[in-house]
Amino acid sequence: MKIYTKTGDEGQTGLFSGPRVRKDDIRIEAYGTVDELNAALGLARCQPLPPEIDRCLLRVQSELFSVGAELATPDPQLHGTALIGERQVAALETAIDQLEATLPPLRNFIFPGGCVGAAELHVARGICRRAERRVVTLASQPGVSVSIQIIRYLNRLGDYLFVAARSAGQHAGSAEIPWEKPPA
Repeated sequence: MKIYTKTGDEGQTGLFSGPRVRKDDIRIEAYGTVDELNAALGLARCQPLPPEIDRCLLRVQSELFSVGAELATPDPQLHGTALIGERQVAALETAIDQLEATLPPLRNFIFPGGCVGAAELHVARGICRRAERRVVTLASQPGVSVSIQIIRYLNRLGDYLFVAARSAGQHAGSAEIPWEKPPA
């Protein structure tokens, strides 16, 4: 099987069990941003991260394929691609709680950075928030149904990535740099 099909050469792509749409369709933008997030997590996992974060990110990468499949399917229930639900959201909440228990309370906004792994997790967090916005836009389109669980999952994942970045920085011995309001 060849990687190139030439079927998208005129700016269209096919949805799973659905019609062909323009490559700038909001549905393509939504699952394309989820794919970009998955790649950013793969890059972050190339850095030394605490094992519990790496394990969670590997699971999340798999779950993001499921998110993408659901978003790429006009009728996910009919085609069996509605795979993200309360269990995955709850797992992220548990992971957040476990990491937060080891971190000092957050009293200020902090700058993204610290160490390379933490910085890459912050970048992934930004991409996750963009993916969430794209999915919300998709869900607001007439005649389009998007599972609220996907929106909840991406929202919680953004929270997890923030806490994971803080934890990775702490694990690497990097100090957090707080934002300070400029003088008036």
